[in-house]
Amino acid sequence: MGWKDFLKCKKSGEKQKSQDENVERGNWSRKSDYLLSMIGYAVGLGNVWRFPYLCYKNGGGAFLIPYTIMLAFSGLPLFFLECSLGQFSSLGPIEVWRVVPILQGVGLLMVTITTFVAIYYNVIIAYSLYYMFASFQSVLPWSDCFNWADEFCSKVPRVSCNVTINETIITANLTWVNERNVSCIANTTIRQEVEVPSKQYWEKVALRRSVGLEETGGIVWYLALCLLLAWIIVGAALFKGIKSSGKVVYFTAVFPYVVLIILLVRGATLEGAYEGINYYIGTQSNISKIMEAEAWKDAATQIFFSLSTAWGGLIALSSYNKFRNNCYQDAIIVCITNCGTSVFAGFAIFSILGHMAFMTQKSVPEVADSGFGLAFIAYPEALSQLPVSPLWSFLFFFMLLTLGLDSQFAMIETIVTSIMDAFPQRLKNRRIPVTIACCCFLFLLGLVCVTEAGIFWVNLIDYFCSGWAILFAAVLELIGICWIYGANRFIEDIEMMIGKKHWRFWLWWRACWIFISPALLLAILLWSLITFEPPTYGHIKYPTWGTALGWCIIIFGLIWIPIVAVIKIWRAKGNFLQVCRPTENWGPALAQHRGERYKHLPDSSPQNNATEIPTVSEKTGYDNGAYL
Repeated sequence: MGWKDFLKCKKSGEKQKSQDENVERGNWSRKSDYLLSMIGYAVGLGNVWRFPYLCYKNGGGAFLIPYTIMLAFSGLPLFFLECSLGQFSSLGPIEVWRVVPILQGVGLLMVTITTFVAIYYNVIIAYSLYYMFASFQSVLPWSDCFNWADEFCSKVPRVSCNVTINETIITANLTWVNERNVSCIANTTIRQEVEVPSKQYWEKVALRRSVGLEETGGIVWYLALCLLLAWIIVGAALFKGIKSSGKVVYFTAVFPYVVLIILLVRGATLEGAYEGINYYIGTQSNISKIMEAEAWKDAATQIFFSLSTAWGGLIALSSYNKFRNNCYQDAIIVCITNCGTSVFAGFAIFSILGHMAFMTQKSVPEVADSGFGLAFIAYPEALSQLPVSPLWSFLFFFMLLTLGLDSQFAMIETIVTSIMDAFPQRLKNRRIPVTIACCCFLFLLGLVCVTEAGIFWVNLIDYFCSGWAILFAAVLELIGICWIYGANRFIEDIEMMIGKKHWRFWLWWRACWIFISPALLLAILLWSLITFEPPTYGHIKYPTWGTALGWCIIIFGLIWIPIVAVIKIWRAKGNFLQVCRPTENWGPALAQHRGERYKHLPDSSPQNNATEIPTVSEKTGYDNGAYL
């Protein structure tokens, strides 16, 4: 590139920056950049490898009833709240708690958990990269029991029974029995435990899995290289923050839908596909399942985690919106797209699994699985039985890669945004070094997840970080915004952005924010704690110290809440009410958006004093509306 080209690019970048409403912080270049980033963040691996299985397990089509109700009562209200909060303040998930300073530890909890999740999430992306590269072979390496397999590996069931031939009782293979049209002697059928090739390939070749968490083993070099590549991709996409990632998502957010359509069309033409879809959401649906509490708990949990609420990412991404953006409309679009994707993905998944059940002469429940079992065992096994199997395998794992990258982009952006907000002057114009340092640091921490015991670490972090801490953060978030700050005041803030609404418009949102959503989330939290069981990976139990370590991860995030609260109260000289009120610099970032309600704010941008812990003057105490 010559100097003229360089200067042209630089001028183009400066012109784009000058078009930003908030020049200092920056805004999304286009509304579509933001929407696709939000859809990419919300639509992740769980939509493909968790929802279809939960739907099948909890009554098929009947599960959509509690799923839709939970979307309306808990998912959508919290999603809208976080989008509004980030857009109104133009702040990340930590600094946004100027609204209720005593709860700033909730923001730290969100970012801490997001950091832990980002470590192992990129390891899953590394698994997808490895399988994608392994698909570049004429014969898929997990399509049969090759030299890495043991004596338990088999593509077909090993079933034998006793039969009478010429008045002599012999033991014969069930296939041989069926071919000769003879009958087994009653109660003599023996089914030998076998493992499909894809399962042994996953554990023996891809992971080189050790016997447990206590046996770490060495680093699996090819997984480490895939992890490095995954972090390079993430770092490159976030090189210029939202300006670069907002362009990448045009591919990574759209491509999974293309692949899902291709897989569905191909799967629907296969023998057995109808039976698979029947179990997923058809005539095999069991309406009585919705009378079981477990189905409602699964629906609420899936909605909550699928939409990525209370992770901090929604606040971080929305903080780059222009102030007058219609965040209400955005929340509706993203939530409906996310849930629709989950349902649609199930058809693509179960049509292929139905074919696999047909080919192996098993029932659909025998081949259905979720999580790692679906993504790296059941589905690869099914794809290996198709004509031109390397092509279908490549498309599937490339889809997993793009699904994971979108979510990973948002998580790293959340971490970087929080760091930049904390030190705005010191780190001004240093986003690139901060992003690179963040990626390098998390890569080094993730190396433990690509050892021979790596899958146990991935499963452990996922088991603890995707549960109680985030639910606790969500409950405190609702209490802080709607009870301490005040739902009425928060609604007035939203109306400053999207325009005045009739009081009837807010009835539903008030009911959810103040009562219904906190009650539901608290019930799920208590249910999860009461029914807690120590983590396992398959049939392998974790050592006691492993479970204790998982609790330590949770405590490390939760501990910030009381620590920050004590510091705030101490600096306020024991004035508890003062630290429950918004800080002096809480409000819209730009003067032109503050109106009469926030005209007291200083002329400089609120971001300029982000590292200080400001006290609240009497004039910002707000006698009216400080509490609901």
